[in-house]
Amino acid sequence: MINPLAGPDHEVAGWFHAHLTRTFVSVLRAFTEFGSSEWIGVVLFFMVLYFVWKKYWPSLVTLVVAVPGGMLLNELLKQLVQRHRPFVDGPFVDWSGYSFASGHTIGATLLYGQLALFILPAMKARHWRKLTVCSAAMLIILVGFSRIALGAHFLTDVLAAIVFGVLWLAFCLFAGKPMRRAVVLSPAVPLVDEAALVRIQETGPPAQSLLS
Repeated sequence: MINPLAGPDHEVAGWFHAHLTRTFVSVLRAFTEFGSSEWIGVVLFFMVLYFVWKKYWPSLVTLVVAVPGGMLLNELLKQLVQRHRPFVDGPFVDWSGYSFASGHTIGATLLYGQLALFILPAMKARHWRKLTVCSAAMLIILVGFSRIALGAHFLTDVLAAIVFGVLWLAFCLFAGKPMRRAVVLSPAVPLVDEAALVRIQETGPPAQSLLS
């Protein structure tokens, strides 16, 4: 795949690789765990349990399609592109698999982005909404930065993962609108049909008895 940003990609990767220290690597590995498949799996497990308990079926379907579905598409993209990682071995590096696009970064984008989409409608105060969006964005940025600094991915791998993640979340949001609308509009008690209402209106109020 032709990469117009190959120069900056290698410059950024080389600079971080030359300045890695054990302390810096420890901090970066802590950040990168927020996008690991293990952490995402644990969070998804508890979210699925919660949605099943509350019987929030549209939210459950949206979650499963958005997060695991998007991560699966990213793995297919890796197999199609087959870009090699910036560094495969070194004092602090031991990576395998392909580089484009960053799996940790797209996982964080999908998970924290979808969580924000679930939470935002319930928040009325503007400052809480801003805090939610900023928190999700900060987690995504930290995960992406850690992947670049650790030498696991190029800068364009991370940027592409964020873009793909946002686009996939937007697709899931708009594709799931009819399902959410159907659940909101369906009442718990069946409504009286229109024909029955017309018949009730035509009968009018009961006539008074002559004996009254």
